[in-house]
Amino acid sequence: MAQDIPITYVPVRNTFLLALGAALLESEALYMIEHEGIAPSDVETTLFIAANALDYSGYPDCRPVYYRALLETLRLGSKLGTQYGVPFRVETPLIAKSKAEIVRLALAVGAPLAHTWSCYVGGERPCGRCDSCLLRQKGFAEAGVVDPGLAP
Repeated sequence: MAQDIPITYVPVRNTFLLALGAALLESEALYMIEHEGIAPSDVETTLFIAANALDYSGYPDCRPVYYRALLETLRLGSKLGTQYGVPFRVETPLIAKSKAEIVRLALAVGAPLAHTWSCYVGGERPCGRCDSCLLRQKGFAEAGVVDPGLAP
């Protein structure tokens, strides 16, 4: 793996996706508070993302420090946080798991792994050479499982 952030990095991807999720979540929470009379203390605002900090290839938005900073940004940048004191939560259940642990968890919950894709190169099949493909291969190998996404 390269030392620098790889070319597969998508600029502010996780920030963008979480901002969209937070906007929808805040809209629904504000409606509940302001139109349905639900107390702010009874409102939960939790976003989930499958970011992973172990075995990753250097994406800056896959680190726990990023998610801690994001929480403060969401608090300061939302009516929900500034006016009602309702904190956003961001859950990252895969952040400290190895790729092998993620593969085992996916198998345990019946995730359709044959329909998942990790390659950033594009084409009809994974390239098998980019960081994302190599990390996926490593995870399946360490889990002792054949990657169903590579089946012909």
